[in-house]
Amino acid sequence: MGRLLVSGAAALLGLTVLTTPPAAARAVPLDGTFPSRIALPDGFQPEGIAIGPGPTAWFGSRADGDIYEVSLRTGRGTVISEGPGTPSVGLKSDRRGLLYVAGGTSGTARVVDTDTGAVVADLALTAGPAFVNDVVLTRDAAWFTDSSQPQLYRLGRSARGPAATATTLPLTGEWVQGTGFGANGISTTPSGRHLLVVNSTSGLLYRVDPGTGVATEVDLGGASLTMGDGMLRHGQTLYVVRNRINEVAVLRLSRSGLSGRLVRTITAADLDDDTSFDVPTTVARYRGDLYLPNARFNTTPTPTTPYWVTKVSARAGS
Repeated sequence: MGRLLVSGAAALLGLTVLTTPPAAARAVPLDGTFPSRIALPDGFQPEGIAIGPGPTAWFGSRADGDIYEVSLRTGRGTVISEGPGTPSVGLKSDRRGLLYVAGGTSGTARVVDTDTGAVVADLALTAGPAFVNDVVLTRDAAWFTDSSQPQLYRLGRSARGPAATATTLPLTGEWVQGTGFGANGISTTPSGRHLLVVNSTSGLLYRVDPGTGVATEVDLGGASLTMGDGMLRHGQTLYVVRNRINEVAVLRLSRSGLSGRLVRTITAADLDDDTSFDVPTTVARYRGDLYLPNARFNTTPTPTTPYWVTKVSARAGS
């Protein structure tokens, strides 16, 4: 990622509504469970995922930035917002129906109204080299990581919607940028007072003070999170997707977020027979299940390359 908003608000995009071909849609199992594998459009190149509220998920395309909406119940979906021709990477949705989208190499972020597909905000976050990768929502802000630069971006949010401008927060303290991808997945600590950011290359997890940018390495008892991509915190449990390793590290955090331990790992052995991992990048949760889009980074993308979402129990792993 696997990854603030907006100068002027953009007008409603001309929408091309594309439905999943009948052959690709998965029927709902007769026992009432949701499909364990959901097909995305061929050639879509997914990376980010956001879910809910309710059994609806959204995915962003690295190919052109399209936003695809899917029913977790049926596996059927449509493109609700045409992209700008640049990537849509990390995603998060709020209860007001707004989707916050990290713009990858474009150095931008967008806010999309999931009811209409309209782009509510579109903002250039930086003029330098950038890979705006992931996003997390706090009570009053959306925070974006940049894998190319040691800094975060903060976009204020309120009942009126996103702020008109974003601010940059340099990462200092114990943060080591190194070479390759730096800051990738982002979450919050169990206390909600700090941010958690993983460095994909070093495999280190940091707790970041959102007021100062001071980063402190989280003591993981020797566990490594190399290739760490999207993250999801549920209570004191942190799920970290390790993309090319095809696994999800499950950590138990202290309330402060300054320490944690690896309690189990979810791998292909934990999946149903009819599904698989192929470089999952990000993760979202609905009820007791995790959903992970497979970016298939090891496969050369073509317009007919298949992509899918894998469902696995949040309690899986060993």
